[in-house]
Amino acid sequence: MALLLGRILEISGDPFQDGLDAVTIRTDGAVRIVNGLIAETGDAAALRAAYPNDDITDYGNDLICPGFVDAHVHFPQTSIIASWGKRLIDWLNSYTFPEEMRFGDPDYAAMIAARYFDLTLANGTTTVCSFGTVHPTSVDAFFTEAQTRGLRALTGKTCMDRNAPEGLRDTAKSAYDDSKALLDRWHGVDRLSYVITPRFSPTSTPEQLHTLGGLWAERPDCLMQTHLSEQTDEIAWVKSLFPEARDYLDTYEQTGLLGENGLYGHAIHLEPREIDRLSEVNAALIHCPTSNTFIGSGLFDMDGLTSRVRVGLATDTGGGSSFSMLRTMAAAYEIGQLRGRPLHPAELMWLATAGSARALKLDNKIGRVAKGYEADLCVLNLSSTEAIAQRADRASDAWEEVFASIMMADDRAVRDVWVNGNRVQR
Repeated sequence: MALLLGRILEISGDPFQDGLDAVTIRTDGAVRIVNGLIAETGDAAALRAAYPNDDITDYGNDLICPGFVDAHVHFPQTSIIASWGKRLIDWLNSYTFPEEMRFGDPDYAAMIAARYFDLTLANGTTTVCSFGTVHPTSVDAFFTEAQTRGLRALTGKTCMDRNAPEGLRDTAKSAYDDSKALLDRWHGVDRLSYVITPRFSPTSTPEQLHTLGGLWAERPDCLMQTHLSEQTDEIAWVKSLFPEARDYLDTYEQTGLLGENGLYGHAIHLEPREIDRLSEVNAALIHCPTSNTFIGSGLFDMDGLTSRVRVGLATDTGGGSSFSMLRTMAAAYEIGQLRGRPLHPAELMWLATAGSARALKLDNKIGRVAKGYEADLCVLNLSSTEAIAQRADRASDAWEEVFASIMMADDRAVRDVWVNGNRVQR
């Protein structure tokens, strides 16, 4: 049994709907971990007295948070992160597709998966939902590495049967067969979940989209992830490829790929009908702020969309320019400022933890420091650099301290990470 002492980020609700008091910071708190789960939280002195024989780690003024939950990534793009000067379609052709061609090699896929999890854990991220490549080996490599580390992780084979290089195209039939075989092999094993994964409408024929919609109908317990309305030229491309569709979302709706377990990345340039339908089915949108600015996509409407649908937060590695959810929160704040609505640090921390967990339908397992939840934790030093420390010294309350770290911190702020009740050795 482990007993962790420090300040605790406590989440009782959604700050966008329930007010900022839904996320609070407890001082002199404690978290008790038993068999990989949070057994109890509360006052440090009381829990120390109740469990004198526990293995105690005293974090002082550090903040014990839920491990960060990154709801939309491309782990195969690890090595091409921060590549210069392209928008979406050119980005795919210049950087993404040549790199993804390499994932037919199981050894290369395994090497990148290990590197990816090293980087994300160093930044306090304990759960990710990733796209693979067209190669089943990419999914096997990702899940094998995640399983070895005891992580809760989600991914799926990316399906594409047009508008991609020959070595990255499958067919409607092979997309179904490969996805089903991988789903049967991995879904629900340990802490792993398979996600049905058409990349986006431009790289799938209507036949393939219908086939994957059929698989989702067979296995509605799975999530489905794709991209939606990221850039204006992408939307124009979709209109040219699907002239009968009412809008971009309709390309998914007509093929059985719109539903409550759907994850739609970016969703910047939505039409009113699309927002209405996403709200009606209770789908989830994933905000990728560093990616949206890095490749020039646009500004996500956080206030307008959180009032209608579930929203998660993501780095979108490697279109996103950082593996850090702290940096991602900072970018979300900056986009909020540009839209005239700065996000409070309580809202940002919620998005990176409980909000993303809710988007992934995992909010009964992860995303909170609370009894019965899996013990995935990130411990943040809120004075990790000289610049941050001098600002924290001037803070009038704990939220000002947290905000300074959101805006300026990097992996040096991550003092410790706990995964499934085990302290990660770094």
